[in-house]
Amino acid sequence: MAYFWNRPFFHKRSESGPATSAVDTRSAAVPVALGASRHPLPNSNQWAMVMLFGTIAGLYFAREILIPLALAVILTFVLSPVVALLERARIGRALSVAVTVLVAMAAAGGVSWIIAVQLVEVAEDFPTYRQNIHAKMEALRIPSEGPLGLAANSLKEIGREISSPYAPAPAAGAAAQIRKQRSAPITTAAPLPVQIVPQAAGELDYLRELVQPVVRPLAEAGLVLIFTIFMLIKRFDLRHRLFRLVGLGQINMMTQALDDAARRVSRYLLMQILVNAGFGTLFGIGLYFIGVPNPALWGAVAGILRIVPYLGTMLAAAMPIALSLAAFNSWLPPLLVFLVFVGLELIIGNFVEPWLYGTNTGISSLALLVAAVFWTVLWGPAGLILSTPLTVCVVVLGRYVPQFSFLHILLGDEEVLGAEAQIYQRLLAMDQPEAHAIVDRFLKEKPLVELYDSVFIPALSLVEEDRHKGALDTTREEFVYLSISELINELSEHQPARDSAPAEEAAVESGPAERVNANIICLPANDRADEVTAVMLAQLLEQAGHAALSLPIALAAPAALLALLEKRQDDIICISALPPYAFPPARTMCKLIRERFPNLKLVVGVWGYSGDTEKAKARFERTQPDRLLTSLAQAVEQIQELIRPRAPGPAPDAPKAG
Repeated sequence: MAYFWNRPFFHKRSESGPATSAVDTRSAAVPVALGASRHPLPNSNQWAMVMLFGTIAGLYFAREILIPLALAVILTFVLSPVVALLERARIGRALSVAVTVLVAMAAAGGVSWIIAVQLVEVAEDFPTYRQNIHAKMEALRIPSEGPLGLAANSLKEIGREISSPYAPAPAAGAAAQIRKQRSAPITTAAPLPVQIVPQAAGELDYLRELVQPVVRPLAEAGLVLIFTIFMLIKRFDLRHRLFRLVGLGQINMMTQALDDAARRVSRYLLMQILVNAGFGTLFGIGLYFIGVPNPALWGAVAGILRIVPYLGTMLAAAMPIALSLAAFNSWLPPLLVFLVFVGLELIIGNFVEPWLYGTNTGISSLALLVAAVFWTVLWGPAGLILSTPLTVCVVVLGRYVPQFSFLHILLGDEEVLGAEAQIYQRLLAMDQPEAHAIVDRFLKEKPLVELYDSVFIPALSLVEEDRHKGALDTTREEFVYLSISELINELSEHQPARDSAPAEEAAVESGPAERVNANIICLPANDRADEVTAVMLAQLLEQAGHAALSLPIALAAPAALLALLEKRQDDIICISALPPYAFPPARTMCKLIRERFPNLKLVVGVWGYSGDTEKAKARFERTQPDRLLTSLAQAVEQIQELIRPRAPGPAPDAPKAG
């Protein structure tokens, strides 16, 4: 078949049309015949998803070795400053590591021993509280009398009736019973059940069951200790190998990433120690005033257990509450213990920890909760303890590696949308109250002129871009413009601080004579966005003490404009234009005014333009304006100079002759 496929017969010219191209047909069919894949290669997003799921699977299946390694890394972060301090004392690296590890083990063992001894004492005293426990249990029983007791007894009776089998109906008589016995088929006896009795456990089995729960944690602790000692001794070598692995061209990025991760993890661990110590101290003081036995013990246990997020706090509260139930006759002490714990936990968990941990780790509060659930599902209780440090490392990775930037966006606490994008998005959703709230929050910290320059003008630029692309419908476009105009009108009564902006400071210097004689007319260059920016400029000039007038687009038509300027040739004209299409209409209007009134002071504002202003000014050719400005703050200052030029400084006094 391949022979006939390549014969010239298929190159035969058709009588009724042009020659058919068998080559094109073969070129399309040959790849399929050769077994080429019909599916396109996966793109970068698909590869990223494959790598993400592969990484999660690797973390799960390799958890037996990764959990001790992660714990060792955290301990290395904690102990490295102490080792570095001893090394600076010229003790030697190996000896410094040995001293640091031994002291840390002794401290941890001593605290554990003291807590264990006191817990044994509490357990020994527990039988003395038998009477109180019995009284509490009797009080918790449901009474047999009263409405609650009757309801409980009725439920018990119904349960017994449902669970008991139905009794067979009695026979009508002895004769009927005999007939039934004769007619009944002969049945064989039911088979006896067979039960396998396990062999009695020997001494070795008993010893294995006793030792096995202890050997596994000890082995994991030993593995963590070995990893920690190795990392402390070889930490510089490991760092150099990591730099070599990522490449010499990435040394700067990796240095910043490692320093950032170490700083954040160290601060988090320090803040956690301080917060847990403060919680345990306050909780122990509260238990002392309530009268709970061993308050210092329960305060220390609460501070240690809070290392385990969420679950540790529950265990820390359960033990003193149970002890107060057993130790006291009344219900008031357990209730007070519960209230003290809940009050401290609400204050620290909802205010102190999100503020401290969020600012020091760079992770949002919601991301901390999601990370705790994720790492707990992946690694169990150890993952819950390590969730925050591991998430810090993930966020730092997303911050410095572009391929993982989505992790920094999803988990970080930094603002991913500026105020201009937030206002534009809220106005697109027709949520005007939220847009007002964003403006109010901005004005609490920054002046009005910065709101216009860094928020409203960029938001209007986003509107213009979507409008020119045809991505903005008429209804939303009108709503956005009307909402921003309404916000500007409401801000006309805003009183900025005297020292908040240089533009306002410069405006105060103008005298009353200049304010009366010099008027500023703000003109839109082309469209609605230019009109809104002209209103903003006129408002800022009025608040600075100048006589300013903003003309709408209808009055900025050439004929009406020229008629107005015939009577006001001493005024300053400011043409307001907003990119991306700002220069052509601004140049046209500037040319129109310059040709008719060459001596008129003319200012052009291209708001938000980031290029070279001198080159941009040259685009106006012979009709160049007196000033080309890019921000409203700059416009207020430059117009002030046009109205009242700065006097030259006094000449220095001549030196006196000796």
